[in-house]
Amino acid sequence: MKLLSRHTLLAGLLATAGFATLAQTPPPPATPGPAQMQQHDPAQWRAKMAERHAKHMAKLKTELGITPQQQGAWNSFAEAMQPPAPPQKASREHMRAEFTKMTTPERIDQMRALRDRRAALMDQRDIATKTFYAALTPEQQQKFDKITLRMMHRRDHHGGWHGPQRG
Repeated sequence: MKLLSRHTLLAGLLATAGFATLAQTPPPPATPGPAQMQQHDPAQWRAKMAERHAKHMAKLKTELGITPQQQGAWNSFAEAMQPPAPPQKASREHMRAEFTKMTTPERIDQMRALRDRRAALMDQRDIATKTFYAALTPEQQQKFDKITLRMMHRRDHHGGWHGPQRG
């Protein structure tokens, strides 16, 4: 009799726990998928990114304490750091149409040319950064080093730069 009572009690507890989990509030809706993300206005997104970039650059300038004598170096650096203008929709569509007419080796060559252009832009930014860095005082250089290291670690958490490889 005691065994039957224990089983009945255990079954009742499990049933109560099961009903309690069913009665809880449903989970929030899933995050938007790729199809929903494409519905956003690209121009609005670019404007938001440009605003974010401007705020970041203003904060960097303030944190570094750029002097009037360093203003020219700052202006060159800030201009080089501007995000490149996005290709026009017509040029993207034209490029897609051109790609359909190309052979695989021609598409590979075209993609290599695009990669080379992006690398050239990155090289220009690297040179501008080094030139700007040379115009900073040692104290400003230390601050710049800390700030840019933080930026690299921050990007790491968002799927970007992953830091030095550990061997």
